[in-house]
Amino acid sequence: MSEFRVYFEIGRDHILDYQDGYDHILFVVSLCALYLMRDWRQILVLVTAFTIGHSITLALSVLNIVTVKSELIEFLIPLTIFITSVSNLFKDEENPGTGTLQLNYLFAAVFGLVHGLGFSNYLRGILGKDDRIVSQLLAFNLGLEVGQIIIVVLFLVAAFIMVDLFGVNRRDWKMVISSAIAGMALMLMKDTFEHLKQSL
Repeated sequence: MSEFRVYFEIGRDHILDYQDGYDHILFVVSLCALYLMRDWRQILVLVTAFTIGHSITLALSVLNIVTVKSELIEFLIPLTIFITSVSNLFKDEENPGTGTLQLNYLFAAVFGLVHGLGFSNYLRGILGKDDRIVSQLLAFNLGLEVGQIIIVVLFLVAAFIMVDLFGVNRRDWKMVISSAIAGMALMLMKDTFEHLKQSL
């Protein structure tokens, strides 16, 4: 197996790992909670914005250009999840792409920067002192993207089944998903804040 494929699979499996990568899964789902399968163009922009955000800080951090305390990142990630999911509660799910400023796209890009730092902490632990970092970084990032797309597709299929086939009200679907994620994010914030305090 080539080294590129190894790091690609590490990246893909990391974001799909519901035990260690659940925070990133929650964020991707909270970004998509407003949308259904027919909104695929808007979701494409959303995923691209998140990709741009986390790719920038993933590269900068792994290359040691940017360094941020890991305890702070562990707190900020659930904070991004909480803000995104709570903001969903006040948005019009029937017209998620309207308005001069589409807040979800901004969340995806800006909060993607935070998640990139979280990905980098994991990747740096794998790389160690290996100097061949550029191809490994690219492979890992591409793996993350494939994993992210899998999460989006699975969520959209679930939304299609619940809303389009079973007739669940679209607003109710949004409210249940976003509220549940917000609650989980609050619990994560509480735990990670304790770690952050201990590190100061």
